[in-house]
Amino acid sequence: MTKVIVGISGGVDSAVAAYLLKKDGYEVEGLFMRNWDSLVNNDINGNPNLNNNICPQEQDYNDALEACKILNIPLHRVDFIKEYWNFVFTYFLKELEQGRTPNPDLLCNKYIKFDLFKKEAMKLGADYMATGHYARCKNNKLLRGIDLNKDQSYFLAKISKEQLENVLFPLGNLEKTEVRKIAREIGLNVAQKKDSTGICFIGERNYQEFIKNYLKPNPGPILNVETSTKIGMHTGLMNYTIGQRRNVGISGDEKRHYVCGKDVNNNILYVAFGDSEYLYSDACILEDINFISENRPRNCTAKFRYRGEDYPVVLDYIDENHIKVSYPERVKSVTPGQACVFYLGEECLGSGIIKDIYKNGEKLFYI
Repeated sequence: MTKVIVGISGGVDSAVAAYLLKKDGYEVEGLFMRNWDSLVNNDINGNPNLNNNICPQEQDYNDALEACKILNIPLHRVDFIKEYWNFVFTYFLKELEQGRTPNPDLLCNKYIKFDLFKKEAMKLGADYMATGHYARCKNNKLLRGIDLNKDQSYFLAKISKEQLENVLFPLGNLEKTEVRKIAREIGLNVAQKKDSTGICFIGERNYQEFIKNYLKPNPGPILNVETSTKIGMHTGLMNYTIGQRRNVGISGDEKRHYVCGKDVNNNILYVAFGDSEYLYSDACILEDINFISENRPRNCTAKFRYRGEDYPVVLDYIDENHIKVSYPERVKSVTPGQACVFYLGEECLGSGIIKDIYKNGEKLFYI
């Protein structure tokens, strides 16, 4: 019998993925990853972030254990705390210090789930590993999940073609509503469990309070980008991202406003009002290029953030690690540090990390 090790997270998606594989006749076992030590996830006063004395990650493990009991499959457990810190979290902090907005999920998939986890699965005798991602793999090509509202190919765009080998995505052809329905029908304990959102190691905590534990707050002025007048004080550039509308820190101003840029050298946060021209760009330079596909098109589409629109783009290959991306339909709030992910129809080709932003041939100094 073909053996599959499924990454069981304690949520509904991975549990249903395991059920579907077992239903299809595979020998299925679960593997729970612990990537973050919640005991170091203290508040600013050093108090542990505990919920009824059970940290969220331990609750996820208990949920995973119960789900596997219902499915009648064994559950293994492995710790990648040190590796996650070294490969994901330190990168996250360095990017924030540079004024960028990193996406740690892409690195987690590249270095943890589709590398260390996969190796652990093979040690357990797996022929395949499987996850609850809403994506598809066909002929070793990464494809979008058919539920475009849940498609997670964006988060997989830094893995390699080799890492896709012997990988199954049982939910790729399902809508989220179908997954919930299956979970209810088979009596899974996690059938109604809320999906996790945000950055995994922060959870439901206040982002700014969490970051204070690792990066020293460095307040500075907020300037109106059009007039260069001071309109407030920010709490540290790492707490803001391009396009942010809420909790910017401008008191008494009811106009619609957005973060539109950062000057890291001078510790300035720039804000634009209304649907400002300062929020738009027409080109960017990418670094840290990764292609899953052998396709290297000049014309394709791209997403500049998860759940963002697909935009037609033109790719100019500068060198192995840099691509210029031009988008004739100007794009709002393109953000350094985020991934630009390339698509050709259903296929996810790969990605690059946004480095510099341009408009009308000029680099935008305020980003």
